[in-house]
Amino acid sequence: MPSKTVTVGSAVGLHARPAALIAEAVSKSGVPVTLATPGGNAIDAGSPLMIMTLGAKKGTEVVVTSDDEAVLGQIADMVAADLDAD
Repeated sequence: MPSKTVTVGSAVGLHARPAALIAEAVSKSGVPVTLATPGGNAIDAGSPLMIMTLGAKKGTEVVVTSDDEAVLGQIADMVAADLDAD
């Protein structure tokens, strides 16, 4: 399954707001996507609660995995973006 490693860009990491935005995008895509920290267990990126359990802070590397290259790129870009910026 294709994957991409990106660095968390949100200033406070993948907490409630970024997790909700990412999970919403995954749900709308209809395609399974997982997130994992290197060496960690993969979690369902369609669940904000599961995303928050990663404990990923700004600068943490996260592996995004999906069979759909377009969705993979979209979610990887979201993880790397500062989703808390106004």
